[in-house]
Amino acid sequence: MKIVQALALSVAVAATIAQAAEPAPSAPAPTATAAPAMSASECAVWNREISFAAAVESHDAKAFAEHLHPGAVFLGGNNKPKRGSEVIAGAWAGIVQGEGGVLHWHPDTVVIGGDPNVALSRGPWWIADTSPGAKAPFVIGSYVSTWVRDRKGVWHVLFDGGGGNEPKPASADDIAKLIASFPTVCAKQ
Repeated sequence: MKIVQALALSVAVAATIAQAAEPAPSAPAPTATAAPAMSASECAVWNREISFAAAVESHDAKAFAEHLHPGAVFLGGNNKPKRGSEVIAGAWAGIVQGEGGVLHWHPDTVVIGGDPNVALSRGPWWIADTSPGAKAPFVIGSYVSTWVRDRKGVWHVLFDGGGGNEPKPASADDIAKLIASFPTVCAKQ
């Protein structure tokens, strides 16, 4: 009897090993999905982020400052935070004026969690790299911004910083493809 049990156990083990050695069935290819629809409040933040970027692209310092929360904190690539809307507006004056190139960005994600007055916006930024010996005509990275809604219902950026990544070189074609991928309007639920 012990021989039969040992033989049965050996056959079961061998079958399990053989089955494990077989290639797994290939997974279906991922399909493209549309960006998730956003709530009306998320779309309001998405539109506010678009107008914030437009203020910089059009070199409008006043409009830029109007997007800032009075207690805003911006954390740039040097990890030295700029605190307060006036300090940030001053520190960004050259950027807003387009010194060294025009900064662009666009949200690809806006979410609101448990507090309906706080939102997170994330997406790519890019700027022309006009430095001598530039590896590519553009550099590209990611940003993350936190927005808060005031008592009048206006959204202001409270925190802003890079998305934790190093800017990468990009070609004009890369930037054109990126821009072409942006939706023209927020997709509401």
